[in-house]
Amino acid sequence: MAVKIGDIAPDFSLESASGQRVSLSSFRGRKSVVLYFYPKDETMGCTKEACGFRDSYEMFKRLGAEVLGVSSDSSESHRKFAEHHTLPFILLSDPRKEVRKLYGVRSSMGIIPGRVTYIIDTEGRVIHIFNSQTRPEEHVREALRILKSSISESRTSESG
Repeated sequence: MAVKIGDIAPDFSLESASGQRVSLSSFRGRKSVVLYFYPKDETMGCTKEACGFRDSYEMFKRLGAEVLGVSSDSSESHRKFAEHHTLPFILLSDPRKEVRKLYGVRSSMGIIPGRVTYIIDTEGRVIHIFNSQTRPEEHVREALRILKSSISESRTSESG
């Protein structure tokens, strides 16, 4: 069953490009998370998307968010991809597509792994899902828009 807005994001632990295990739950209570699933390292759309997250990474940090990219590529492939494009955020390897299945991220045309971004708040709740296979750079803009909006909403509710 697919994860929906309002759900607590399912926890997972995957190997990063540096070989360390990273769990989603380690961010709970500390940071929002932009969890993005993408098809494959070094492909045109995925490189555009990753470089978009790279170019906006400081803004994500200022908004209190961490970016996690997930694909079925190996940790070694992620390491090379991150080095080649100077990616400052965490790439996670999901070789058996278990986390992809856990979140209900479907393939396009039955063969291309889906491109879906989840915005998860500091409490671990999914507050937004953006799904577009053909607009990789829009994932970055959408994530920033939602994070900025949720911050202004929380400020408004705190002052009122």
